[in-house]
Amino acid sequence: MIGRYPDYDVLETVDTWDEATKKVVLARLEPPGPLRFFTTEEEPCLRAFCDTVLAQDAEPRVPVPESVDSKLADGRLDGYQYADMPDDRDTWRLVLRALNETASSRYGKASFANADPGTREAIVDQFCQGDLDGGAWERLNVKRAWSVCMRMVLSGFYSHPWAWNEIGFGGPAYPRGFMRLGGATGDAAAREPYETRGATEEDPVRVVQRGEL
Repeated sequence: MIGRYPDYDVLETVDTWDEATKKVVLARLEPPGPLRFFTTEEEPCLRAFCDTVLAQDAEPRVPVPESVDSKLADGRLDGYQYADMPDDRDTWRLVLRALNETASSRYGKASFANADPGTREAIVDQFCQGDLDGGAWERLNVKRAWSVCMRMVLSGFYSHPWAWNEIGFGGPAYPRGFMRLGGATGDAAAREPYETRGATEEDPVRVVQRGEL
C-alpha cells in the first residue's frame, strides 16, 4: 500500500475471478518454502541480487528469489535459448559466482551479498551495461546473461498481487472481461469500475528520470 496507488488492493476484486484463477493467484501469497534449486551458498547472492535490481530494501518483499528458484527447479524455462549462451540454469549459477568474484576483485568485499548497497548497485549497473569481464563472466555473453536473469526476475515480481497494487493493475480479467476499450486517457470514463485513480497524475517515467524514486 505504497506509491502511486496507496489505497488500492487488487484482492478486493477476488470474488470476480473464477476458481482456477483464485487458486493460482492466492497461492502466490502463501509463505514461500525453502529453495530447491539454489544451494545454501548461492542463496545470499541470489537474494541480494534480486533485492538490488528491484529496489526491495525492506519488508514486505515480493518473494522473487523463490519464484526464480521454483521455475529453475521445475524446468519451467522460456522455451528458447540464445545460441551463444548456456542453459538458463547454468547461466544463473555462473552469474551468481561472477557477482561474488566481482565484489571481491573490484571492490575488496567478501561477497556480493556482504557488499554495501552502493557497491551492489555499481556492480549491477556494470552488469546491465555488459561492462564486466574475467572469471566466470568469460563463460557468458554478459549482456545476454542480464537479459536472461531479468526476464525471470521481472516475471516473478509482476506476477504477484503486491506488485499489481503498486502499478494499479486490475488483476485477472477472466471471466469478468473489460468494459472500457478507449485506451489509457487518464479520464475517469476510460477506467474500469474496479480501477482507481492514481495519487498523482504525473508521468512515472519523468518522475524516475528526475531521480525521485
